[in-house]
Amino acid sequence: MAYETKFISPYSFITLLVPIFALVIVLTLRNLVWLNYIHVLTGGTWTGVDLFMGLVMSRVLRSLDPKSRAEIIKRLVPMMLFFMPSLAAVATTAGFFLASWLGIFSFKNILILLSGVIVLILIIQGFGVIVPNEVRIVLELRKEEPDLNKVVKLGMRNIYVSGSQVVFQIVIIFIMANLVL
Repeated sequence: MAYETKFISPYSFITLLVPIFALVIVLTLRNLVWLNYIHVLTGGTWTGVDLFMGLVMSRVLRSLDPKSRAEIIKRLVPMMLFFMPSLAAVATTAGFFLASWLGIFSFKNILILLSGVIVLILIIQGFGVIVPNEVRIVLELRKEEPDLNKVVKLGMRNIYVSGSQVVFQIVIIFIMANLVL
């Protein structure tokens, strides 16, 4: 029996578009303080959600039976599918513009290069592993007889990848703190 969860709703588009619109407005106004605010808020939220998913949700889900895991995952996916890519894209784009506007963006700067490598790793993990898995979960749950083991496997993989992203995000926060000194 297919799940009746509505995967795309007006709320999905709000979580996708609000961070993007905020960034566009700030870039249009060329306001450095607000750009910094958008960068820190989206980057901090991205890191916080990944930390929560990796440290808390992974342990909670491991303690549950597969059907309960699938129930939780099917409720997480609709929000995560739109919200997290938006946060990641806005945080990294705002970071690029912030470094450019502050005059510290240079490929000769080792900290900028390290940041670029870490951002590339995060993008590959997010858009190459997490988002495709979330799409697979949505498609599986829309089937008449969804394979709950597949849903759980893909969902748990995403949670573990989110947890691994925290390591890279903490390193990039350390780099950013040293960039502005």
